Amino acid sequence: MPLIESKPDALAKVYAHAAFEIAESTDGITPEDLLGELEDLLEIARDDRGFNELLATRLIDAGKRDASLVRMLEGICSTLTVNFLRQLNAKGRLGHIVPIVGALDELVQARFGRIEVDVFTASPMSPEALDGVKHKLSESLGKEVIMHPYTDSTMLGGIKIRMGDQLIDASVQADLRSLRDNLLRNGGARVRGISNEMLDN
Repeated sequence: MPLIESKPDALAKVYAHAAFEIAESTDGITPEDLLGELEDLLEIARDDRGFNELLATRLIDAGKRDASLVRMLEGICSTLTVNFLRQLNAKGRLGHIVPIVGALDELVQARFGRIEVDVFTASPMSPEALDGVKHKLSESLGKEVIMHPYTDSTMLGGIKIRMGDQLIDASVQADLRSLRDNLLRNGGARVRGISNEMLDN
C-alpha cells in the first residue's frame, strides 16, 4: 500500500513537535533543514514506487527496513533525519510520514511568521486575483501568507480557503446550502403565515 496523502492529525503533530524541538537543540541543523530533507525524501517516494513501498508497507520486517534506511540514506541525509526515520520505523509510524511532515511544515512556517493557505476555486485565478487574496489574508492574519492555489471542478463558483484545520467556505455551494437550510428552518412557518393572511382576507 502506497503512502497516503493526508492532512496532519493529532498523532502527526506529536511527532512533528518532538522533531522540531530536537532539531532546535541540535548543532549543525535547524528545523527548516530537517523539513527540507524530509520533503525531498517524500518527493522521491512519490516518483519511486519501490522507495514508497519501503516507507509505507507493514509487510517488511522493521529490522530489515531499518538496515535499508541506514544503507540508503546515511551520508546523504543528516544524522538527525536518518535517526528520525529510524525512530518512526521502530514505532511502526513510518507509514504516517506524510502528515508528520505536514505538521512539521506548519511548525516551521509559524516559527518564521508564515502561514500556508490552500485556495480552491472552480477555475484558475489570475495572478492579480491571487495577489489580492494573498494581500487581504496577510493583512488580516498579520503573517506572511504562502498560498497554494488549486482548481476544484466540483465547485460552482466562489472560493474556499483552508488554513491548517480551519476551512473558510465562501463557495456557491455553501451559499446554496445556507439558503436550503434557511428554507427548511423557516419556510414552513412562512408558508403558514401567508396562508393565514389569505384566509383572514
